[in-house]
Amino acid sequence: MFSTASLTGIALLYMALLFALAIFVERKVRKQSGLSFQGPIYALSLAVFFTSWTFYGSVGFALENGLQFFAIYIGAILGLLFGAKAIKKMVLAKESFRLTSIADFISTRYRRSQRIAALVTIIAILGLMPYIVLQLRAINSAFDVLTNDSATQGSWSAVIITLTLAFITILFGARKIDPTERHQGIIAVLAAECLVKLFAFIALGLFVTFGLFDGFDDLFTQAEQANLQPVYSFGGADSLLTWVALIILGAAAILMLPRQFHVTVVENPGTTHIKSALTLFPIYTLGINLFVIPIALAGLLLGLPKSSGDQFVLLIPKLANSEVMALVGYLGGFAAATGMVIVTLITLATMTSNHLVIPIWRRFKPNLNLGASLLHLRWILILGIALIAHLFANQLDAPYLLVALGLISFAAVLQLAPAGLIGLFWRKGNSLGAALGLLSGFILWGFTLVLPPMIGEGWIDASVMTNGLFGHSWLRPNALFGLEFLPPLAHGVFWSLLFNITLYVVGSKLYKPRKVERAQTEELFNATNEVLTDRYRNARPTGLEAYIEREPKTQEAELLLNRFLSSDAADQVLGSILTDLQLGARTHFTIVELMEFHRLLEQRLAGSIGAAGAHSAIEESIRYSDRESADLKALFSHIASELKLSSSETENSPLFESLQDNNDQLNNELAKLKNANKVLEEKVDRQYEVIHGHRLEIQKLTHENQTLKARLGLSTDES
Repeated sequence: MFSTASLTGIALLYMALLFALAIFVERKVRKQSGLSFQGPIYALSLAVFFTSWTFYGSVGFALENGLQFFAIYIGAILGLLFGAKAIKKMVLAKESFRLTSIADFISTRYRRSQRIAALVTIIAILGLMPYIVLQLRAINSAFDVLTNDSATQGSWSAVIITLTLAFITILFGARKIDPTERHQGIIAVLAAECLVKLFAFIALGLFVTFGLFDGFDDLFTQAEQANLQPVYSFGGADSLLTWVALIILGAAAILMLPRQFHVTVVENPGTTHIKSALTLFPIYTLGINLFVIPIALAGLLLGLPKSSGDQFVLLIPKLANSEVMALVGYLGGFAAATGMVIVTLITLATMTSNHLVIPIWRRFKPNLNLGASLLHLRWILILGIALIAHLFANQLDAPYLLVALGLISFAAVLQLAPAGLIGLFWRKGNSLGAALGLLSGFILWGFTLVLPPMIGEGWIDASVMTNGLFGHSWLRPNALFGLEFLPPLAHGVFWSLLFNITLYVVGSKLYKPRKVERAQTEELFNATNEVLTDRYRNARPTGLEAYIEREPKTQEAELLLNRFLSSDAADQVLGSILTDLQLGARTHFTIVELMEFHRLLEQRLAGSIGAAGAHSAIEESIRYSDRESADLKALFSHIASELKLSSSETENSPLFESLQDNNDQLNNELAKLKNANKVLEEKVDRQYEVIHGHRLEIQKLTHENQTLKARLGLSTDES
């Protein structure tokens, strides 16, 4: 129907139009300081949730499981509606802490732990890399369906498209070192691609329903006569558990997928636009899924094999000799795949550089200047991830595994939900509980959901499925601990989520975090409290004696910034911090201004290397004099003594607990002094009683002496 050259040319022309749109938008933003219709554009960008797995795979899923294909999207709608408060909190946290990714957010919640950030990053890479493979595989499959050229030509076209996607991602998503800066060109591209795939799928649905058939009545009447009712049924009696599992996966994915976090939180221009998403996203979801069942039924009625269901949107127009509709189907699927790939490349490259590469680099070469290399590192990571995904997409020939890739990826992302969402509302959650929950959920995810497809492809001995791991029958991936009645997906979701939540709660209950972690938790909860946010964020340093020389502190900060940023970028960041502090021409800091200076320094640096990395860099590089340390301790002690809290607030306030810990040593010493004083008082009382007894004895003896003299007839004088 098409040649590889023509289809590649169309794809490149399409991406050139996206490129032009991104340039136009960014130029307009520079002139006008913002886009018009930001609410609808933001809401449309959230539809990056719908990938080629939706555009192509929903039809194939419906052929096998009926209306269960829509359970994921029901979950997404419910997750967005009921998670609106969580999204608002995450946006507020992003604005206060300059968060760059889901890994940054979760690590910031748990004392900026670099280990937790690394664990989240590893889960994201292993969970989402197969999903990128799925997108590139979908593009390659579309080429195979619509062209009849040699495999070599198709392979080269796939390489060209992959490299072009990486180029667009680098140019508009990683052009600057600070990934917290909004990429409005990319957001405009995502919004445009979401419109393309929506209109393409609706156009295909209308073509099939009203062009090849006489409307819905005719289509469903023929389907009933052909006994195709299972395609639009809710499933069998045992499908309820699968429905529940899919809804849970969809709800977690809309909030926790790294690409969703990026567009929903990092690229969010303000919390007011969340309302637009709550209205438009459900409508979009219904629109893009409206014709899934009609297309599935039409393909079967036209004689297409059920096994080719993922390609019905291309095969039906090809069967009808409609090049226009085939091209529409190709561009719709291409838009669905490329939007996901671009945003995921941005997020994975940012997380990998901030939480894996840089920490390792700093450990082995702590004095190496990263300023000139950090941006190039992100470019290399984007290109490397794209090419690795292309390699797997081109070489992997595992149909059973590819069908499961989407759900396996969603189940991996589910493991981030307890630490990310429960921790956003439950103050008692701590770093140990988060680490235990993430690690256990990740292990159970791999064992119950990744291992079976690998066994099914013959990569691992099949005896594990029947005899269990190490020959233990209770360690079977599909029947863990002897639980055999659950469907495979529900089985994996149940066990991974159960272990994750249980160990998160138990670990948090058993471990009492240090005061630094409790203070960080309180800081984050203050930042996400709408009532306190403006006052908290806009607070300005005041009071105390300005005795700290400004120049050495700015030089110390400049040395730190130059390790990770270019010289110009470091000067710009330092200048913006000093401007925010409103120091004017003053040459000295107060102790509170110094605290604010270091807080802003960490916040700005977090935009480049992540919150966890920035916190570690500050701890390693910033030093306080003896007087500064003493003043900081005195300041905390003063705050603690001046707090006027009720007894219930005192018992439940993490802030009070955090401040009270600064006086633990003083309180212990005071208690010892009180005990010593009590002992001394008891000794004095005893000595007083002895002296009093002696006085009484002396008075008694004196009286007896006088009486004796009187009896002897002697006067007092004579005596």
